[in-house]
Amino acid sequence: MPSLVDQGHHTDIVAQQIVLAASETEYFHELISAIKNAEVGGGGQHLLQSLGLYSIDRESEIESICSLYQQGFVSSVNQLQEVRDGSFTLMTDVLGLNNSIQSSIEALSQQKKALVDCRAVRQKINDADQALHNCLEVLRLANQVYDLLGKKVYYSALRALDELQNVHLLEVTQYRISDLIQKSVPATKKLVGDAVMADLNTWLFRIRETSQFLGEVSFYHTEQRRTRHKDRSEKIVPSTSFMLNSAVELVADEDEEFDILDNEDVQVDFTPLFECMHIHDALGQMESFKVDYAFTRRQQKELLMPASITLIDLDGASLSELLEGIAGFALIEKATMKKAPNLRSMVEIDELWESMCQTAITLISKALYEVANAELLLKIKGVLALFIQTMSSWGYPVGSLDAFLLTLFDKYAELLKRRFSDDFQEIVSTDDYMPMPIHKGDEYDKVVNVSWYTPEKSRDELRFPCVLPFSQMYPLCCIDIRNFLNQFYFFSDDHFRHPKVIDDALKSSLDELLCEKVCHSLVDRLSSQYLGQIVQILINLEHFEIACRELEQLLVSARSSASAGSAIALRASEEFRSSKKTAEKRIFELVNSKIDDLIGTAEYDWYGHFPRCAGSSVVT
Repeated sequence: MPSLVDQGHHTDIVAQQIVLAASETEYFHELISAIKNAEVGGGGQHLLQSLGLYSIDRESEIESICSLYQQGFVSSVNQLQEVRDGSFTLMTDVLGLNNSIQSSIEALSQQKKALVDCRAVRQKINDADQALHNCLEVLRLANQVYDLLGKKVYYSALRALDELQNVHLLEVTQYRISDLIQKSVPATKKLVGDAVMADLNTWLFRIRETSQFLGEVSFYHTEQRRTRHKDRSEKIVPSTSFMLNSAVELVADEDEEFDILDNEDVQVDFTPLFECMHIHDALGQMESFKVDYAFTRRQQKELLMPASITLIDLDGASLSELLEGIAGFALIEKATMKKAPNLRSMVEIDELWESMCQTAITLISKALYEVANAELLLKIKGVLALFIQTMSSWGYPVGSLDAFLLTLFDKYAELLKRRFSDDFQEIVSTDDYMPMPIHKGDEYDKVVNVSWYTPEKSRDELRFPCVLPFSQMYPLCCIDIRNFLNQFYFFSDDHFRHPKVIDDALKSSLDELLCEKVCHSLVDRLSSQYLGQIVQILINLEHFEIACRELEQLLVSARSSASAGSAIALRASEEFRSSKKTAEKRIFELVNSKIDDLIGTAEYDWYGHFPRCAGSSVVT
């Protein structure tokens, strides 16, 4: 157990540490620790004493210091009093200033609140202004769409509508105007589509009205090509000639540039069609537009074809108008396919073309019964040939039309046979069956030139008037035969791809005419009792036989290369040869009959058996 002296010394140290604590917290901490230790160790009394002694020492020290510095302290107290008074005054001023500042702050706060409110109002005004501006821009574009529609600037109107829908309407989606305009967009697009279709229909109507004139111009151009082709063909060797629309002819004629669709007579502008295609493509309606366009063209094709035509009008206007309209329609279709290959296909165009060709063939076939004149039918064939050559130059198939020309040729051949059959019949029936007298040299030259006749004497040895061995019917029939040949081959002029048909039909028809209308008619007249007439018929038959041999050579030289081959033998040659024998037999019959009559006359009893009282009544 420590001694009291040590304990007292420790207590003094603890008391000194408590007094010298650096902070209030440390002071209380040291004090509490010292009290706790004193209580535990029983040194509480000593702690109190130590603290009391320390307090007395401090007071003595303070009194000594105060005694030493009393005057300074008093001065300091006075200064502090002055400072306190100044501080109070300053505090009063500060409080006044604070109140003033507080009042200013409240006013400032109110102004700030007013400013905030103003800024909010201004922002709202700005938002409203921007919204109004956006809405006005939307309305401006909406009006612009209709203005562009009125000016027929359809693609620009569609672009403006697209800009309105995808840009400007997105800026005003919170306003009702956005919904209203958004709902009107499909209707506006339809309005654009309808407007451009209305323009296209107007264009199609003008095209339909122009089709016939376009066909007329194309026919005229083909006729000009024919003339140039004929001029070129006359300058080259015939064996190297070439057809119209052949590769050689196209190359030879390429210097003569002529645009059917754009010339001084007619101009076809495809801009409305291209614009309509562009608009429908932008609208995503290209397929439906193709269908509508094809349907419209089919309708126009039906309107183009008349219910009937006539082929006996003097100027052939009915047939020409039909074919010119078809040609113009088909040329527009072909040009459309070249300029817009995605719109029209070759299959569609060929279907329309074949349909129009079949309708035209049907109309012409129904009207053919009116035609009873070969020259008129030849004109009809010429118009068809011009139509075929024109359309062939544009790449259209003309097989059905070429085949129809065969029908026309059959009709033409029948009309020629009928006409020349009547001519031959009239010539044979009106002939006098006497040797043909010739009074002048010019008359002789004409007869020799048209007849197949080789005179026994030269012309210089002849003295006029003279008599030719055959009767007048022979040169007249020769003239008709030559005309018949020429008119038969007239059908092959310009365009006819079946020359062998002409060659075969000519041979057959010529045989029929010579056999039926000439030879048989002459044979029928052999029943006559006039020997001189029968002899003249025999002479005519001999010359017709010679003419048939000449005709066989003429047909060989005139026929086409497609018919070239073996020699031609006319059935009429054998008919005339056989008829000659019949005529000779008839002559012998008549001669024998005359001889028999003479013999019978010689044996006649010229004396009467009874006397007559009066004279004969014949004599008297």
